[in-house]
Amino acid sequence: MTDFLLLAFIFLTAGIVAVPIATRLGLGSVLGYLIAGICISPLLAGIGVDVISIQHFAEFGVVMMLFLVGLELEPSLLWRMRSKLLGLGGLQVLGSVGLIAGAAVLLGQPWTVGVAIGFVFCLSSTAIVLQTLNEKGLMKSDAGQASFAVLLFQDIAVIPMLAIIPLLALPELTEAVNTLSTIEFDGGGHASDEGHEHGLSLVAGLTGWQTGLATIAAVGVVILGGTYLTRPIFRFIAMAGLRELFTATALFFVVGIALLMSLVGLSPALGTFLAGVVLANSEYRHELQSDIDPFRGLLLGLFFMTVGASIDFRLLFASLGVIIALTLGMMAIKTGVLLILGRIFRLEAGDSWLVGLGLAQAGEFGFVLLSLTVASNAIPQQTADYLLLIVALSMLLTPGFFVLHERLIEPRYRKTQQKTADDIDEVSDVIIAGHGRFGGIVNRMLRAAGYTPTVLDYSASQLELLRTFGFKVFFGDATRPDLLHAAGIAEAKLLVIAIDEREQITELVRYVRKTYPDVHIIARAVNRPHVYELYAAGCRDIVRETFDSGVRTGRSAYEAMGMHPFDAERLSRKFVEYDKYAISQLAETYDPAKPIHRNAAYVARSRALMEERENEVFASGGAFAARIDRGWSPPKKEDVDAAKAKGAKLKQSD
Repeated sequence: MTDFLLLAFIFLTAGIVAVPIATRLGLGSVLGYLIAGICISPLLAGIGVDVISIQHFAEFGVVMMLFLVGLELEPSLLWRMRSKLLGLGGLQVLGSVGLIAGAAVLLGQPWTVGVAIGFVFCLSSTAIVLQTLNEKGLMKSDAGQASFAVLLFQDIAVIPMLAIIPLLALPELTEAVNTLSTIEFDGGGHASDEGHEHGLSLVAGLTGWQTGLATIAAVGVVILGGTYLTRPIFRFIAMAGLRELFTATALFFVVGIALLMSLVGLSPALGTFLAGVVLANSEYRHELQSDIDPFRGLLLGLFFMTVGASIDFRLLFASLGVIIALTLGMMAIKTGVLLILGRIFRLEAGDSWLVGLGLAQAGEFGFVLLSLTVASNAIPQQTADYLLLIVALSMLLTPGFFVLHERLIEPRYRKTQQKTADDIDEVSDVIIAGHGRFGGIVNRMLRAAGYTPTVLDYSASQLELLRTFGFKVFFGDATRPDLLHAAGIAEAKLLVIAIDEREQITELVRYVRKTYPDVHIIARAVNRPHVYELYAAGCRDIVRETFDSGVRTGRSAYEAMGMHPFDAERLSRKFVEYDKYAISQLAETYDPAKPIHRNAAYVARSRALMEERENEVFASGGAFAARIDRGWSPPKKEDVDAAKAKGAKLKQSD
């Protein structure tokens, strides 16, 4: 028991120290876990821990991850993304596997080993790429959507890879391993051919066609069980009203399906992925996700730490030049494939480079496949040790590749983009920068009132869609001064800034306030600190993207709790007015160099304003009595009848 607690304490301590630091440095959680494993590897070796056996246990996190991937694959989503998913994603996997396998063969590897290496390297890091794109506000861009499609197809492609890898086993390697196992078994003084059971199996001793039927039956059980049995079982469990019982049932499904797949000789991950797809449209989908995800995260973290702990640093330093060269070569192949596909699928040059460099690394699934290739005798252990170092090094280089794109490649293509931006042949008093879910609503409201704003947007696919429906829109980067001038900013009365990127919004406000001070600016803010930044930049008409919907929800909550609609509307409006006043007061104390909770002046002023709001705005007879706002909603019939009755009584008394 003490040994187990010590081991758990070591891994947990390493994780909670290394991962936040790595995330803060922009390296991502996966690299954080790898670094944690590297740091504790001498300690684990010193106390004689069998890292490989822990790794086999932690691999169940991969099974859970594929179950969650399957849950995310709604048929409607796959159908909408079918072009990029099958085209861009499918060709990326096939092209990368083919070229990497060819390079491996040229370097002297058998073709089966080359294909296995191609499988390992063709996959990218979903965790690192999606996290980086979200942090940079690029997920909704053309490059972000293309990257997501490729990553989604890669996640799906893991399933057939898990099935194919055992077929790539090297006969001589398998024979050597079997011979070694036999020698070791004989050395224990027991018969080598009797009583040596490697594990339970439902297909042991069956003929080929019998094994095939058993496999098909197992897959059928997963599909039919997921379709018809999960709902009544979960309804029965829900009757108990115990959250922990629901969590136990979710684990029961995942463990049971993995066990069934193992008993018929299939990959457990294949079965749980299939079950996830079957349950993707289930009403219990979100509950399953929330119950399984913590176990998945902990086990995957443990898996990546064991990978870091098993890195052979003597090999790394002895062959550092070769490993760096192979890493850069692999990343160059993947980047080249994606650049060609970006051109075929009509991505802008800058977007193609972002996709290519962003997805150039090998991913976390590479570690999983490496473990399987060694266990299946598809790749020798010595070769796998090199490949593991290449996968880890490519992931470490990824943040640098994003910086390379941001500092060198993007500015270059921004200049080139000036030549391809649309010629603006119509100008208006109103300019809208950005036509997504935020700017699109503004555009439609203005057009409904008879205005014809000039709309600028940088997403080619978005503008193509809008033009299909008859909207007059122009392609180009609204943050460029020359494009703003061409759009008529010098004569415009209003500029609505509705683009996604926080830094670009602030810079555009600062430029327009300085260069065109007479233009009224309405700016989109992503959160409250961003409001203060825009306030400091000179904008006074600021709209938080979720504020109004939150106020409307609050007003509905008032009414649901029995408040009269008129009072609910009046209180909501007063809340909005007071929030604007509070922002103007707090903006004077805001310091972007300090976190809000560590800014003493901001905290003190905020507390004073909260007390003031409680005493004046929400106090009975306070703000309510001071303001009457009519005309927004007709009174109810019972209110009218009550008023008439009261008036009649007053006349009688007179």
